Amino acid sequence: MTIADVPAGLAAAADASLRWHPGGPFDLSQTIGTLLRGHGDPSIRTMPDGLWLGFTTPTGPATLRLTAAGPRADPAVDVQAWGPGAADAADSVPRMLGRDDDWSGFDEPAFHATLPRMVTEARRRNPAVRLPSTGRLIDSLVPTILEQKVTLIEARRGYRYLMYRFGTPAPGAGTVAPANLMVQPTPEQWLRIPSWEWHKAGVGPQRSATVMRALRSAVALERLAALPAGEASAKLQTIPGIGAWTAAEVVQRTHGCPDSIAVGDYHLAAYVGAALTGRRTDDAGMLRLLAPWAGHRQRVVRMIGLSGFRKPTFGPRMTIQDHRAH
Repeated sequence: MTIADVPAGLAAAADASLRWHPGGPFDLSQTIGTLLRGHGDPSIRTMPDGLWLGFTTPTGPATLRLTAAGPRADPAVDVQAWGPGAADAADSVPRMLGRDDDWSGFDEPAFHATLPRMVTEARRRNPAVRLPSTGRLIDSLVPTILEQKVTLIEARRGYRYLMYRFGTPAPGAGTVAPANLMVQPTPEQWLRIPSWEWHKAGVGPQRSATVMRALRSAVALERLAALPAGEASAKLQTIPGIGAWTAAEVVQRTHGCPDSIAVGDYHLAAYVGAALTGRRTDDAGMLRLLAPWAGHRQRVVRMIGLSGFRKPTFGPRMTIQDHRAH
């Protein structure tokens, strides 16, 4: 879609706008895709007229609309934003879309020669992918905590319930923006959610308590966005209930960390082991396999995912539990 495809009235009505040039191959959907919490994520909507996001900035809530623009030889992203936080939201787009994500070391011929063919082929077919970097710790942390030790189906079901129950409509929702676009609750709003509502959402007391513990230090949490990914990850893990898996999942999204590996994931180690050796492995084995590519391990995992590889079924799936029934 180009700027000519954008309804003139919609673009003109935006509170802030810009056109960003990535300066190389770029795929908007691939880059934003890792931020989605399932296809029903209330804060990100994929529509025929573009990608819509709702989130809170330091100056207030904002709605963001992103559309691919420009020729393939010089791709661009057109940005329109609405709401009190529109200027901040628009200014955050280049970083969020991977402006600082440097693949040059990964793409060097000498480094490529060390990679499995599966990975190099996936990179050849996907030269336009970037690792996003939102800088929004709380927006990433809360849904990640909800995904601890449960299936994605139940975690995302609970997240949707809480978003629609306690989130707020994004600026312009139902007029310039999709009617069901939502902004996450603020830290204060998360902290006011009563225990029975967490129960209705299917979120057990351990996970809800971790959210509450973390958000009591919301200001300090947001400052972590300015730290290097490794330091931010270490500080996150000082909060009881937040371990290596949660911290890795967060900094992958907030910092665009190219090396962060989600140790403790229910499927990841077996998946990486099957892809690289044909045999399942555990976390320690996965880290040994990825060690030759230190500094780019998340890039390797991302390319394995984009290769189309599917691991054999090694055992039973994690059982979906319904905490609402108790």
